[in-house]
Amino acid sequence: MYTHISHRPAQKATLQTSSTPTFPSAAKSASQTFARLIFASLLLIGALAYTQAHAELPPLQHQGATDYVSGGIGIDESTAFKAAMSQFPLALTFASNRDGKAEYVADVQVVIRDSQNNNVLNVTSEGPYFLARLPAGKYEVLATYKGQTQSRKADIGTNGSARLTFEWK
Repeated sequence: MYTHISHRPAQKATLQTSSTPTFPSAAKSASQTFARLIFASLLLIGALAYTQAHAELPPLQHQGATDYVSGGIGIDESTAFKAAMSQFPLALTFASNRDGKAEYVADVQVVIRDSQNNNVLNVTSEGPYFLARLPAGKYEVLATYKGQTQSRKADIGTNGSARLTFEWK
């Protein structure tokens, strides 16, 4: 039979009392609430940034001096295009009306001409959204889907963006 002997000295339990009870001060409570609010705000901002990071646009394309991007197939890409529209001077949307129901379309030939009738851009859109960075000016936008061409005028200012919708029936 073994007996365990401890070589640590025994500690006395002491009870400390105070003559006045302590309560958290109102200032400390307010600062804790403020800190929690800041923390919650940072979490929300982080969540939004995470969502934005996962809803990215396809890579930017270039033709001549014009940058453009097209796509928008799938909810993530569609969301990214809608969020980015305000960052591009020209935003185009393409749809087709079938049996009274609008559907987004892709493979639309896009031709953009400046006020001197020079082709600025001639590309095929890879989805229902098309965004282009154009200098301020007046443009004609031609969109061709399944052999049918539609034309719209775009007046691009120094601020904001021109949004055009093309719908085929």
